[in-house]
Amino acid sequence: MKILILIPAYNEAENIERVVDNLIENYLDYDYVIINDGSTDTTRKICAKKDYNLLDLPVNVGLSGAIRSGMRYANYYGYDYVVQLDGDGQHDPKYIADMQAKMQETGCDIVIGSRFKIKKKPFTFRMFGSQMLTAAIWITTGGKYIGDVTSGMRLFNKKMIKRFGYDMHYSPEPDTLAYLLNCGVRIEEVQVNMHDRIAGVSYLNFKSSVWYMMKMLFSILIFQWVRIRVKEAN
Repeated sequence: MKILILIPAYNEAENIERVVDNLIENYLDYDYVIINDGSTDTTRKICAKKDYNLLDLPVNVGLSGAIRSGMRYANYYGYDYVVQLDGDGQHDPKYIADMQAKMQETGCDIVIGSRFKIKKKPFTFRMFGSQMLTAAIWITTGGKYIGDVTSGMRLFNKKMIKRFGYDMHYSPEPDTLAYLLNCGVRIEEVQVNMHDRIAGVSYLNFKSSVWYMMKMLFSILIFQWVRIRVKEAN
């Protein structure tokens, strides 16, 4: 089974070398590709100097566009699985084997590397928002539970590779998870531990986090509700 590690990266010059060198040195069973999403720092220059496997997007298309590009790459080269790892070093590749085992055991389509599969969420503003998204998905999917809806560490099977690569409505966001669950896609979670970001700055500050949560809640509660009602009417 061919596994591709997909690393979307936007302005990760301070992290990308450490992330990729770890893969090259310790995880030789997996291939990888970096999706440089129009970075304005030296991310591309570092990747070129180190001769990393790089898909270089000329402009910033956002995470959804970067993931879509990587999925098309994976489909073109015939990969069976794709693992999404962030370029900031927070995701530990040692859990990929557990995620693959869960997928093979259950026959599911997506496995999420979850911080909260067996651990409780800490009570912070960000985790409160995450709990709200989890509740919204539970409400709109008939009681299906995802504990870590915002985790960017995910394993996709071949069917999902094609869907995320070629369906323009798919994105790596919680509202997409709700949509997929309502379409019959099976999603499982595996407990993982994530590292703190060592360098660089997350694009999500307080203001953008609030806006993000509001958008996701609106999308899940309104659009999924409408979709369900339309489906029932037909």
